[in-house]
Amino acid sequence: MNKVYLDYAATAPCDPEVLKAMTPYFFDKFGNASSIHSFGQDAKKAVEDSRQTLAEFLGARADEIVFTSGGTESNNFAIIGSALARKAKGDHIITSVIEHHAVTEPCKFLEKQGFKVTYVKVDKYGRVSAEDIKKEITDKTILISLMHANNEIGTIQPVSEVGRLARERGICFHTDAVQTTGHIPVNVDNLSVDLLSLSAHKFYGPKGVGALYVRKGTRLETFLHGGDQENGRRASTHNTPGIVGLAYAIELCRKNMKPEAEFQMALRDRLIKELPPLIPEVYLNGHPTERLPNNANFSIKYIEGESILLSLDMLGIAASTGSACTSSSLEPSHVLLAIGLTHELAHGSLRISLGRWTKKEDIDYLLEVLPGIAKKLRAMSPLYEGK
Repeated sequence: MNKVYLDYAATAPCDPEVLKAMTPYFFDKFGNASSIHSFGQDAKKAVEDSRQTLAEFLGARADEIVFTSGGTESNNFAIIGSALARKAKGDHIITSVIEHHAVTEPCKFLEKQGFKVTYVKVDKYGRVSAEDIKKEITDKTILISLMHANNEIGTIQPVSEVGRLARERGICFHTDAVQTTGHIPVNVDNLSVDLLSLSAHKFYGPKGVGALYVRKGTRLETFLHGGDQENGRRASTHNTPGIVGLAYAIELCRKNMKPEAEFQMALRDRLIKELPPLIPEVYLNGHPTERLPNNANFSIKYIEGESILLSLDMLGIAASTGSACTSSSLEPSHVLLAIGLTHELAHGSLRISLGRWTKKEDIDYLLEVLPGIAKKLRAMSPLYEGK
């Protein structure tokens, strides 16, 4: 049976070259980067070299990089840390209705602490208007958080435009770039961001390590207390192998990002073009052009998304209905509801996300088997009776 992985937005396999780069730091160079002996200094050099590599990729300074355990921690640190550091100035936060739960949940937490959060709506493509954000700004607004691209439907947001607006008003601006880093250009000055979150396992690095870019002069309240690692901004013994892996993965992306994106875009566009004629009443979700090169999200009417996934899995194809963080939930995607889909259509979503090892033959196989799956499932659906 063919084994086809089309869920790279959830996680990507660690590149073998990345694993090779990490291996010495599990045994030969295993020292604590805070120790002053040679073992520790070898580890410290690896951490600082990695910091420089990531900084150069982002167009940042090395001292603006804080290593974390991943995207969720980075988002929590950015949102809660910046809000607490600015509470004397104001109590208002602006974000969008389609953010990842790693952004919306910290916002809900802050609401319980007395902060006010405005959730700006999106258009039918899942795109936020900078003008709509501008209308919500008050003299109490202290933070705007807008994802660079949506993890479910792939729509790329006007982050640069919103960033310039935030800078004009003296408001701290954060973007969740977990889905974009390593896949499309991410430069902190071009995006006009003060804070940027990323996670290594989304760009072929190891799980359990990420980073937060913190523009020099941006105040954050530290909430992980202990040692003075990361210049006192984030306590915890450095995950040296993971940090090395993150940096090596980002270096591979720097070299390969353009040709990989072009290849994935061609496969993505083929799916977008060829799938709807094969299956009646299939709809593309997300922006038709301003979307990630590796993302195609569809709604298939009269079918439950979970049934599609199980049927695909039986044929060796791994895909998703949306965010992996909510895959066990019976509720329809908040993103799909936000772009105006009915509950029925939202429940019938299928996210195909491509990656470094996706082949043309994988898409051939998906296009071969998916129409039959849809026909079989619709035949069993009471919603499809008489259609």
